[in-house]
Amino acid sequence: MIARYTHPEMGRIWSDQRRYESWLVVEIAAVEAMAAAGIVPVEAARDIRERGAFDIPRIEAIEETTQHDVVAFTTAVAEHVGPSARWLHFGMTSSDVIDTAQALQMREACDVILKDLEELSETVHDRAIQHRHTPMIGRTHGVHAQPITFGLKLALWYTEIGRDADRVRRARTTVSVGKLSGAVGTFAYLPPEIEQNVCSRLGLQPEPVASQVVQRDRHAELVAALAITAASLEKFALEIRGLQKTEIGEVEEPFGKGQKGSSAMPHKRNPIGCEQICGLARLIRANCQAAFENIALWHERDISHSSVERVILPDSFIALDHMLRRFTRIVRGMEVHAERMRENLNRSRGVVFSGGVLLELARKGVSREQAYEWVQRNAMLSYAEQRDFKDLLLTDTDVQSVLSRAEIERAFDLREQLKHVDDIFERVFGRTDNAETAEFVNSVRAQRSVR
Repeated sequence: MIARYTHPEMGRIWSDQRRYESWLVVEIAAVEAMAAAGIVPVEAARDIRERGAFDIPRIEAIEETTQHDVVAFTTAVAEHVGPSARWLHFGMTSSDVIDTAQALQMREACDVILKDLEELSETVHDRAIQHRHTPMIGRTHGVHAQPITFGLKLALWYTEIGRDADRVRRARTTVSVGKLSGAVGTFAYLPPEIEQNVCSRLGLQPEPVASQVVQRDRHAELVAALAITAASLEKFALEIRGLQKTEIGEVEEPFGKGQKGSSAMPHKRNPIGCEQICGLARLIRANCQAAFENIALWHERDISHSSVERVILPDSFIALDHMLRRFTRIVRGMEVHAERMRENLNRSRGVVFSGGVLLELARKGVSREQAYEWVQRNAMLSYAEQRDFKDLLLTDTDVQSVLSRAEIERAFDLREQLKHVDDIFERVFGRTDNAETAEFVNSVRAQRSVR
């Protein structure tokens, strides 16, 4: 596992200790369900519940000989239980325990990711409200297009984070299944009622039909949801990286006191947090491919998926948990240079308002083709001679023959370009009062401690 990035909460879920604890939870639930059904003695279930314990070094020592982790585990537990241990793991196969217990771990890990997403969503919401009306240039193909606001960019992120959370929630439901149907899924030694009982005790749904294992399309869906979430974070982080370029300089990720950007260049303030997020997203996407490969197993089961899952599940969850926590800190502390945004908006000398001029001409009866030719030639002249686009239009005889100065000025009105920002924000966030909400966000939430 990528231990460097492991937060204690997520690390505990994927620790050997929690894995064996989850196995023991399933074993105890199974023997108690069997005792209730009269399959095993009630006293045996009581002994296993009260005395069942394990010691990891002992399990590992036994596994050196058995070369089988579940056999090593049950043997180690049996040493604590005593004679009643003959009823431990009764009628079950290893995957009954492993898959059911792993569902508990995946469900718990999803809950951590959902909590992370909720905090990121709230943080992005706060900054979006703060910068709802902070104008900047929108870029398509990396080239100045039309004005937007920085808040709109963040509102876009906010909605995508919501979809990411929906996908994780759906995947959480998909993997929250257990099975105790035996070596080939036929319930040869235990009736379906035992599986139903155990799953009810554990808050899981029984797998309607299984082979020896829960089918791995479920796990692939989960890892895909994690990979898409990571890709969203990469998209957001890449945007900050782009806006932090020296020649753009509109946004910067936080740079702490005493932080160093380069061993050789003391002036550097590099977006290393965002770069790390972009890199880790690649790792999770690669894990997603491995999860897809795990779907196809020989006949009723082989173990080619098992070794893979021991890596991709912990690593994907741990990496994404780290990415979400780090990006939340980045968004909360990022520096937004509104003056530079305005400066860059004006850098292209007004050509970004060409679309408005085109429409004004069309309203006056000029054909679209003719209007486009007039507007484009002035835009190209603005580029070539570095002259103000509006000034060129005001001296163009063709344009002047159709449009008044006031009509040209209207086409360059930034407020007109951004008049529906509040409508978009109401769609995304519901009705909010711009001034009061922004003041509240700035004065209260900005003081919230960094997680």
